[in-house]
Amino acid sequence: MTALAFQKPSRAATPMAFVRAVVQAYELRGADPSKALRAAQIAPREVARSNAHVTALQFEALNAHAMQELDDEALGWFTRRLPWGSYGMLCRASLSAPNLGVAVKRWCRHHRLLTDDIVLDLQVTGGLATVSITERRDLGALREFCLVSSLRFLHGYACWAIDSRISLRITRFPFAAPPHRDAYPLIFTGDLQFDARQASYSFDERYLDLPLQRDERALRTMLKRALPLTVLQYRRDRLLGERVRELLRLRPAEAATADAIAALLHTSSRTLHRQLQEEGMPLQALKDEVRQAEAADQLRRSNRPIKQIALAVGFRNEKSFSRAFRDWTGTTPGEFRRQGR
Repeated sequence: MTALAFQKPSRAATPMAFVRAVVQAYELRGADPSKALRAAQIAPREVARSNAHVTALQFEALNAHAMQELDDEALGWFTRRLPWGSYGMLCRASLSAPNLGVAVKRWCRHHRLLTDDIVLDLQVTGGLATVSITERRDLGALREFCLVSSLRFLHGYACWAIDSRISLRITRFPFAAPPHRDAYPLIFTGDLQFDARQASYSFDERYLDLPLQRDERALRTMLKRALPLTVLQYRRDRLLGERVRELLRLRPAEAATADAIAALLHTSSRTLHRQLQEEGMPLQALKDEVRQAEAADQLRRSNRPIKQIALAVGFRNEKSFSRAFRDWTGTTPGEFRRQGR
């Protein structure tokens, strides 16, 4: 399984700091990295340049060569090697899980069989699922590379397993923001925090209930070349429609426009519209659905004047509200209230 990259294959945005981390893995083993650098078409003189970058394809080639040559998929992070195929074993062990929650728990549990230098854990509280890393020993100079890669491996696998983008709410790292911090948003969505207590990321717990979409055949294909797992930003988000409904229902003032909703979801309005259209639920339809439900609830449960209800659910006047309500239900708001529906 190849290590993480930070961008589409043709774009040079993976920081050279991570190339240097791979070179350090060779140094720890007393080995020569020249063949790996040559396989990735990275000139040795470029490695020392602090502001240089490589493409995802170069980084994939570097890691694939290094992991096999050193027979260590952890690339020197841990006190013992993780032989070639170790992360594939984690993928396979989780593949038969009934849903993502069970798959992630299996991954965390089985990771301890590979090493106890770090411990991965899944906790759910307050509607958020959080994957965290507890460090059991000093990871030294490779600490950043280890923690970033370990989180990304699991996140990439989880997205692949359910065939859906998993939008992260927040990602935390227990070190100061590095000089190449601008690379982090390319792979970790949502808010980023440095100098945190431990490495972790959090996402909507409802993703954990989604069933896995992959089988053994798909796994074998993916493991032949895992770059898409680490750089593909899945177009589909199976919870996007529900998350938009939630914002429209609970935070209507903040979610008044497509741009505002997109900002709250850490995406662009263009991407928001495209993904909702692909899921067969355009934004206007979701807005109408939420408005209708809220209006019907107020008509049933209150004696508020219809004009006030119209304003409360986002209409400029009672006339436009009544027209829309008739389109939704086939009856006027007044008739709906009298019939006690």
